[in-house]
Amino acid sequence: MAGARLVPRLTHSPAHQLSPPAAAAAAAAWRRHRGSVSLRRGSPVSPGLLFLSFLGFLGTRLLPPSEELFCSCCSPPAGSYSKLACSIGNGGDSKVTRVLFCGPHFPASTIYTKEYLQSYPFIEVDEVGLEEVPDVIQNYHICVVKSRRIDSDIITKATQMKIIMQYGVGLEGVDVNAATEHKIKVARIPGSMTGNAVSCSEMAIYLALGVLRKQVLILGFGAIGVEIAKRLKPFGVKILATKRNWSPASLPCDIDGLVDKIGGPEDMYELAGEADIVITCLLQTNETVGIIDNMFLSVMKKFIQGSYLVNIARGRLLDYQAVFDHLESGHLGGLGIDVAWTEPFDPNDPILKFSNVIITPHVAGVTEYAYRTMAKVVGDVALQLHSGEPFTGIEFVN
Repeated sequence: MAGARLVPRLTHSPAHQLSPPAAAAAAAAWRRHRGSVSLRRGSPVSPGLLFLSFLGFLGTRLLPPSEELFCSCCSPPAGSYSKLACSIGNGGDSKVTRVLFCGPHFPASTIYTKEYLQSYPFIEVDEVGLEEVPDVIQNYHICVVKSRRIDSDIITKATQMKIIMQYGVGLEGVDVNAATEHKIKVARIPGSMTGNAVSCSEMAIYLALGVLRKQVLILGFGAIGVEIAKRLKPFGVKILATKRNWSPASLPCDIDGLVDKIGGPEDMYELAGEADIVITCLLQTNETVGIIDNMFLSVMKKFIQGSYLVNIARGRLLDYQAVFDHLESGHLGGLGIDVAWTEPFDPNDPILKFSNVIITPHVAGVTEYAYRTMAKVVGDVALQLHSGEPFTGIEFVN
């Protein structure tokens, strides 16, 4: 371990068949709460910001506008969830909506959600150990998976479940097909709404600045990729990027002047040959597991000190053996990762012997702002499910 650097760090049907007075009261309480809550500008500090501040590149952190967490363009039109609402109504007589958080990791997620919902006794929030989830999941209506794999066996037991969601974006651990078969919706919280994309982009900058050259390839130009490009451009960096769909509707903002060369997945090898640094921002899917393999690494630029790789997405995007071999040969001049092949990361992993490896413990998106914003989303979803209102702030994948 002497070599590597480890850096610490729906229209509205009552969801549970409440009596009309109770449903009306619940909905009114929810509307009052929704109208009164706003997240004020604070000063959450991410590891990436600490590093940038230390270098004197940034003096302050710019947060998304605090007055409205969800803009009008992200809100569903009235009545757009009528079919979804009907599919989510459960026909039972429970008067409590129960939310399950899986596992003790990232405890602020549970703490902030409970804090946000403390005035609503009809919403119950629990956290159980990862191994206990299969034994209790039948008692809950919403499941926040975090790092727990939710496979078809567990989904079969989730007889009251309405929504399985992530406290963030990654849903690679959820069997979406099985959930769909059981009429359970699966959702993520878009990073562009929560500050997650901002802090993840800062981590990528943090990992890249020490080895910065002139051309950077961003694999997966989504919310995080856009934020990375915004922060790299002032350094005179040429931005190369890949994305499956470059239509304006698929982009979070106008990218004129932000990206110098674009391509699709089929262009990744050509662009890798031009880049000094490659930053992976891809979702992990069956198609992207191991996508950074020996072939990809072999076409990356060859320098005296090698080219560089940064990963702030998911660990299994990288083929471990290929990365190890290219570090050992010197073709890969440096590796900066916030995610690993297995988590928690093995402190005895041989890859830590390399002095040009920087590892942080999956904390790029962990800021108070992001966690409180996501807690608000989870809380709002629970309140909306309970009262039968349309869902906001989440993105369904099935």
